[in-house]
Parts: sequence; structure tokens; C-alpha cells
Amino acid sequence: MTGLVEDGVPPGNLSGRHHFDIDVKDEEVNDNPIEQVRLTVSTTDDPSQPTLTFRTWVLGLLSCSILAFVNQFFGYRTNQLYVSSVSAQILVLPLGKLMAATLPTNQLRVPFTKWKFSMNPGPFNLKEHVLITIFANSGSNSVYAMNIITIVLAFYKRKLHPASAFLLAQTTQMLGYGWAGLFRRYLVDSPYMWWPSNLVQVSLFRALHEKEKRPKGGRTRLQFFFLVFVCSFAYYIVPAYLFPSISAISIVCLIWKNSITAQQIGSGAHGLGIGSFGLDWSTVAGFLGSPLATPGFAIINILLGFVLIVYIVTPIAYWNNAYGAHKFPIISSHTFDAMGNTYNITRILNQKNFDINMSEYNSYSKLHLSTFFAFSYGLSFATLTATISHVALFHGKTIWHMWRMTASAVKDQVGDIHTRLMKKNYEAVPQWWFHFILFSMVGLAIFACEGFGKQLQLPWWGVLMACGIALFFTLPIGIIQATTNQQPGLNVITELVIGYIYPGKPLANVAFKTYGYISMSQALMFLGDFKLGHYMKIPPKSMFIAQLAGTLVASSTFFSTSWWLLNTVENICDPSKLPEGSPWTCPSDEVFYNASIIWGVIGPLRMFTKHGNYPEMNWFFLIGLLAPIPVWLLARKFPKLEWIKLINMPVIIGTTAVMPPARAVHFLMWFTVGIFFSFYVYRQHRAWWARHNYILSAALDAGVAFTAVLVYFTLQSKGINGPQWWGQDSTDHCPLAKCPTAPGVVVKGCPVF
Repeated sequence: MTGLVEDGVPPGNLSGRHHFDIDVKDEEVNDNPIEQVRLTVSTTDDPSQPTLTFRTWVLGLLSCSILAFVNQFFGYRTNQLYVSSVSAQILVLPLGKLMAATLPTNQLRVPFTKWKFSMNPGPFNLKEHVLITIFANSGSNSVYAMNIITIVLAFYKRKLHPASAFLLAQTTQMLGYGWAGLFRRYLVDSPYMWWPSNLVQVSLFRALHEKEKRPKGGRTRLQFFFLVFVCSFAYYIVPAYLFPSISAISIVCLIWKNSITAQQIGSGAHGLGIGSFGLDWSTVAGFLGSPLATPGFAIINILLGFVLIVYIVTPIAYWNNAYGAHKFPIISSHTFDAMGNTYNITRILNQKNFDINMSEYNSYSKLHLSTFFAFSYGLSFATLTATISHVALFHGKTIWHMWRMTASAVKDQVGDIHTRLMKKNYEAVPQWWFHFILFSMVGLAIFACEGFGKQLQLPWWGVLMACGIALFFTLPIGIIQATTNQQPGLNVITELVIGYIYPGKPLANVAFKTYGYISMSQALMFLGDFKLGHYMKIPPKSMFIAQLAGTLVASSTFFSTSWWLLNTVENICDPSKLPEGSPWTCPSDEVFYNASIIWGVIGPLRMFTKHGNYPEMNWFFLIGLLAPIPVWLLARKFPKLEWIKLINMPVIIGTTAVMPPARAVHFLMWFTVGIFFSFYVYRQHRAWWARHNYILSAALDAGVAFTAVLVYFTLQSKGINGPQWWGQDSTDHCPLAKCPTAPGVVVKGCPVF
């Protein structure tokens, strides 16, 4: 991990060779201006290799569908698990080779057409593998619109037309193609837009396709993957079914069973988590991703942020009763009224029009948050401005230089060896393909919002304004991501804009945020995949078709899985009515629901100005803007101290952006595993780390996923739950951690002071 500099960008040629020892043989024609690209990406191409083969379609659609189903399935569970496309990238290789060895090679005719194809056109090749991974990427990236559908059906308890919900899911994912098509000349064809994260994928592909000899007394990487997979699969039956409590164990709570303060300090699920741990891979990787795939410098930055926010700011604010903190739990994403009770949102909503009833609101209460949750919004403001400031200070000159060179290269139609190979060997995707998708998706988005009784509340001008924001920000944020690996989010900006312009409409707010933020994010994902295809010499039309088909299948699978679970799991997302030990608590959707209340129903005017309780949170915009400056000044004053450049203020400030739904125990276990592998294993057993680290991560993810799905379909879906005993409780046995400590506040299960 020490071979990375800030923002995860690989360093220059530290030893003259890349980590995988890949040489560029034809150095004189390799005129790419970025050294890391020259060291990693091959300058050869074989345009005769087949791409969209029968194997590509079968394995691609299968991996896309499975990943989409598993990730949405886990999205509703207490311990979420994100299964990345790396699992599919590793698994499909032996499957592809098996199909190449066993399928017939004869030509088959498609009925009623002149089209012919072979199920086995030859050896399984690298380009097929890349396209299958592109399919898998679509399945591994969540569909943000599912949060909207979930809060409408499970939290607001309202009806939503399935066609409207389906169109919402498809259009929010597909709009990104339009922006991607408009800017691909600048962000893909230009050699100066190099997308550093893609180099890891390029290296992994080349490593997987190099001939591997089994080491004496050892195992191949594939054998190691299956060994870990079987162990993970077998073990996860314990936390998933037999002993759910093992996912979060709080020692302090087991000792001091009647002390609110002790349980606030010791609870890993609802408190500060001191003395808590979990023996469950989904606890480690559930919300923060795999720590094995996170650079060491990033883990240390996140650790600093966690200690600062959770162990310094939160206790000081809570025990000084900031914002009436004692009326509420120490850490909670719920909304409350002035008396400390759960905010009665139905009281202030007009049930017919589903908007705010101002007379009821004025006679009821302003919205209150736990101090931690209030500060989380302030920190989200600071993260946005800190990212802009950090990128401008540390990468501004580089980005500006890259942009000038890009503009010049596009104007003069100058490209590097990779661009020349692509233009020589393959036809470009016609621009009208992108335009057609863009205009048709905008039309369908307006239809989804304006039709079906205007259930989504967002008027046509709101859709167009959201598209305008996405269009405006795609190029500048794309330049930042393509050169620094950072993507500043638009979620805060979009929520603020629509919250002020169109207040009191919860679904309009979240729909606007999704169209404005996610369509831009999707565009950058498509552009990043296009650049990967550019490096791997995949025909652009094949890339386009794989991305399009993958997106359609993935969003349809996400939608179908979500709709099925929401209509079959009784009391899903309602922990108070779920049976003991049930995992269907929807922690992320609960946060999204409360955000829709804060930004949509109440609105920023009645939350973050003098009309609300939290006007001071606006100072975080300034705090975030200024935070990177001291680090930048120190880095300039002490240029030989390389570790100063690794201090990343946006990462530190944004550490707890996922908390809740993530809890202290998730962070603590993530730090433990991440530091062990990133520092001890990497430094003391570097050869083992290089060979097995990422495969270990993928195998653990895959084992947990397969067990959870198997347990649900064979047992839990039939009402057969685990044995009823103390360990069946999926909480950490800290019931008092959620209790208020202010006098007179009455909460079920809590003592009254």
C-alpha cells in the first residue's frame, strides 16, 4: 500500500517497472504522455479476436443478473454486503475456458434470419473477459432509484404505480449515456484523461491471462479462491442463521446491563462502540467495502476522521447537551419532535397531495435530529467544499495543464498510440446513438414524473433543471475524476436547490436529486468503462452494446428484486414489527427516508436557516473550504516529508458520511482487518499479498453472498428461523444505548429521569 500516493493514484516509475512487471517492448511508438499508462497498458492489438460471442452474452448476462440480485437482496439487510464485479471477473475465467473446451464449434442459424453464430468460436480470449466484466460492473452498481421506491412503499405506506417505478429506475440509469456521448472526445479519446483506477483493472486482466504455473507445495490463484470461498460459505451459516448476535458483540453492555451511559459508550450498533467487535465478514465489509482493497493511506485518513468525529466531537457535543442532545439517542438517524418523541410525519403531511400542511407543522414542532446526525449534515457540506479546495490546491495545475493539452489534442485530432490503434482497427460509435438515448430518456423521465397521477411530484421543468445540472457538471467533475480518482458528489447541491425552489414535496426532492446527481455519476461510470475498453482495445460498438444491455438487465433485476421483497417480506423495513433476529431492517433506506423528510417535507429553509434548529451547520461550507489549506502549506514548506501529502482532508471530514446506516462496530472491524493487511501483511509478506490479497477479498464476499441467498430461499422464506435463544437477537444487546437522558422524556423500554 505504500506504493500509492494521495488519492490512490499510482506513483511514477519508482523502480522502472510496474507492480506486475509488464514491459512495453515498442517504447519508441508508445507516445502516451502518462508514465503509469506507458508502464501498464499494452500497445498491441489483435482485431481478429471475437468479442460479443455466445460465451460473452451468457456469462455477461448471468453475472450481471446475479450481482444485481445479490446486491439488492443484501441492500435491505441489517448487515449489508456489496459484492463487486471483481468476484465475477475472477469466476468467469475458468467458466469461459470450460465453455471453450466443451461447447460445439459448429455454426448455428438464428431462426427466421440469415444470422449465424458459433457457440464456441475458439479459445476464450481477453476481450471476451473484459466485456463480461463490463456486464458485471452494471450489476454491481446499485440503482439509486430503488431507495425512492422503497421509502414510498415501506416507509410512507403509499401506493406507487409499477410502470412509473420501473421507468424511474430505467431513466435515471440510462440518462448518463447522453452525457457520456457528448463528452467522450474529451474524457476518453484524450491521452491526458487517463483514469488512474482503470490501471488496476488492466493489470488484473493481464495477470489473470498470463500463464500461471502452480508453485511447488502451493496453490494457483484459482485454487486459493475456491478454498477461501468454501470456508466463507460454510462459516457464514453461523452469523446468518444460528448465532446472529456474533455480528456485533459489545463487551461493555454485557457487563453494565443497567447503565445508559455505559451502553452509549460500549454499544457498537447504537453508541461509540468502545470494546465492541464482530466475527462476521459482512460486519467488516458491509458498508465500507472491503478493507483489503483500500490503500493504507486511505485507511489511516479514515481512522483519523473516525476518532475526531466519533470519539472527540460527538461526546463533547452530546454531554454538553448541544441542540438538546439529551432528549435523543447519542447516535441515531431518526427524526424527532421537541419532546424527544419520534417525529409524527403523517401529522404534517396532506395525505391527498402528499405535501406539507403548514398549519399543522406550525402547531406541532420543528424537526429535531440527534446531535450526531445534525453534525453529519454539516460534515457533508464541509466534504463538498473540502473536495473542491483539495483538488484545486493539490491537483489544480495538473488538471489545468491536462485540460489545455486535451483541448489542443482534440482540436488538432492528435492522439496517442492507443487512440490511433482504436481508430485504425474499429468503427467509432455513431454520435446519433447517444443522442437518441438522451432525448428518449428525457422524454420518458418527464412521462414518468408527469404521468401516473403525478405520483413522483416532480414537474417537467424539474426534470429539465436536474438534467441541466448534470450536463453542466459532467465535464468538470469528469476531468477531476479522470486525473485524480476523486468524484465530488452533487447530492448536497441538488437537495439544496430543489429544497429551496420546491419545498414540502418529499418525492420531488428525491427524484430531482436522483436525476441530477445519479445521471452524472452514471455518465462518469460509462466513460470510465469506455476508457477501460480503450486501453484493452475493445471495439467501441461492442462496448456500447455490452454497457447498454448490462444497464437494462441490471436495472430491471434491481427493480424486480426490490418489488418482490417489498411485496413478500411482511413488515419489511419496520424493526418494531419484524420477528426477533430478522435481518430485513433496511438501514440505508431508513436514512434515505429521513433525508426525504429533512430536505423534502421540511426543507432546508426550515432546517438550516433562522427558521430551523441548525443554521450553524452552514458554517461547515466555509470550514471545508479552508481545511485543506494548512495541509497544502505544510506540504509546500516541507516537500521532503512525503507523508504530509497523504493527509486528505475531504476523506477525513467525510469519514462518517455512511454512518448511519454504518455503525461504530463496522468501522472498528474494518480498521482492524484493513490495518493488518495493509501494513503488517503487505510489509512482512509482500509476495503473498501481491498474489492473494484481492482474491481473498473476492472469495470472502462471494462465500457470504451465496450462503445468505441459500439460507433465505431454503429456510427463512418458508418461516424456518434459527433456534430461539439469546444469540438469535441480531442486535448487540445494548437496548439502553438508544435511550434519551433528559428529564421527562418517555420512550418505550427506557427509564424516565
